[in-house]
Amino acid sequence: MTDRSTTKEKDVSITYEAIVKEAKRIEENCLYTSKSHFAAAHFWTNFHLWIGIPTAILAAIAGAIALAEFQHHNVVAGAISIIVAILTAVATFLNPKENSKSYLTAGNNYDSLLTRVRIFWTIDCRRENSIELLSDRIRDFSQERDRLNRDSPQPPKWMRIRNRNRN
Repeated sequence: MTDRSTTKEKDVSITYEAIVKEAKRIEENCLYTSKSHFAAAHFWTNFHLWIGIPTAILAAIAGAIALAEFQHHNVVAGAISIIVAILTAVATFLNPKENSKSYLTAGNNYDSLLTRVRIFWTIDCRRENSIELLSDRIRDFSQERDRLNRDSPQPPKWMRIRNRNRN
């Protein structure tokens, strides 16, 4: 008696392989996207510090100079105050703290999806026999990734390119 596989068994095997392949694509996409979001969050956190600390220091210096008794103190205090106003306006307009928070949240969401997809294709796919159930789950993962793509801030192009080149 020969052991032959039926056409239906081959179809199931091909479908199973396609599901695992798609899960790996989603995982890879989430990996690069989460890294880009984490890098963007890091950039905006640093930007917040780079602009916030000098602004606070310059504001204190301007106040001290305004009270000092030396020639041209009003001009120097006024010039520094203008710089402080500019830095404050830039910080307010760009809102680095909020940007950092948005990118960090997006990065964590992509990282969470990445973990669930990796568990799906490394463990769940090997235990579950129902191709229909596996197909439904991979569709759910794909839809969640699409929702994240739609609802998350877009990392700058240079950030995505830099993160792809690091791997």
